[in-house]
Amino acid sequence: MKKVRSRHKIAEGLNDLFYIWREEFSNVLKDQGVLIFFFLVPLAYPILYAFIYTNETVREVPVVAVDHSHSTLSRKFLRDADASPDIHVIAYCADLEEAKDIMRKKGAYGTIYIPAHFSDDIAKGIQTQVQIYCDMSGLLYYKAILSTCTDVSLEMNRQIKISRLGNTTDKQDEVSTQPILYENVALFNPQNGFASFLIPAVLILIIQQTLLLGIGLSAGTARENNRFKDLVPLNRRYHGTLRIVLGKSLVYFMIYLLMGTYILCAVPKMFNLVQIAQANVLFTFIIPYLSACIFFAMTASIAIRNRETCMLIFVFTSLPLLFISGISWPGAAVPPFWKYFSWLFPSTFGINGFIRINSMGATLPEILFEYRALWLQTGIYFLTTCWVYRHQILLSQKHGGAQN
Repeated sequence: MKKVRSRHKIAEGLNDLFYIWREEFSNVLKDQGVLIFFFLVPLAYPILYAFIYTNETVREVPVVAVDHSHSTLSRKFLRDADASPDIHVIAYCADLEEAKDIMRKKGAYGTIYIPAHFSDDIAKGIQTQVQIYCDMSGLLYYKAILSTCTDVSLEMNRQIKISRLGNTTDKQDEVSTQPILYENVALFNPQNGFASFLIPAVLILIIQQTLLLGIGLSAGTARENNRFKDLVPLNRRYHGTLRIVLGKSLVYFMIYLLMGTYILCAVPKMFNLVQIAQANVLFTFIIPYLSACIFFAMTASIAIRNRETCMLIFVFTSLPLLFISGISWPGAAVPPFWKYFSWLFPSTFGINGFIRINSMGATLPEILFEYRALWLQTGIYFLTTCWVYRHQILLSQKHGGAQN
């Protein structure tokens, strides 16, 4: 008899779990707001962000030149700078004030100033200088202008040195100007591009944020449709904590297993971003990340009282979470408080782990800290989700008893 009752309870629990799964899936498909966050935003946002940064690097930054030397060397310096792919000299100004006026109107983002004694100093063997003034409101403009002028200066230095050494062979010139041969290789981001640096982190964050918004919107809808504003409806099939948590989370996991594959695999391939992840490592890593995000969102949904609340609470957290993850701002420079605070969010470990897997080719043992942290978050947020729904079940039973 005991075995029969036990089997009956298990069968009843599985039937209730399937019923909750079916109801939640139906609610997702019926709710236009949830559909937007679960499907439209994950489909469109990654393409939008990747398309904005598809050029990877800033090219042909407009600059102006002030040449007070009017010499062959000064003109050569400016021609070489203009011939580079990074900057474009759009005007030659009479003085710095004219150049400042153009920069003030955003007609240019930098000024190259060559003093009157530039060529004379070189002829006399005196060290000279070229000054650059950059608009620091855009650091990519500054990088393009500075790196171009530095490269042109180094090449002109090499040519001046060769002309004064009096060597008789090209080999002597090479040894004299570059006794130690060096080659600059950009690891894990060969284009030095902004998209390869930022987009992988944004893709991971999109998964967490859309789950937060979609699950929060669904929770707000459930409260609005409930007579007593409870999260759990007055239905005997909803009186088991595990069946509710597992039934709902299974719906979200199935949807985001598909959407996560699109976001993390298809989008980087579409825009030719760095993608050297091993498929089995990436799949093994993404399972705990999705689980942690789902249970984190279900726990956070306790704070959602209506459909609009999730927008107010979650939509403005994206940028702070990106900053404290240690990607857009060096992790070593993040204050300890914010570093530990960031560990509350799955996106912190998800971003760092995914970038190392996808952009650096890391294997699972090499991202073991992030992998274990995500499983730990999954366990903790699963327990908090169970606690949240257990509390809601008790409230629902209380209100149901009062109604009777």
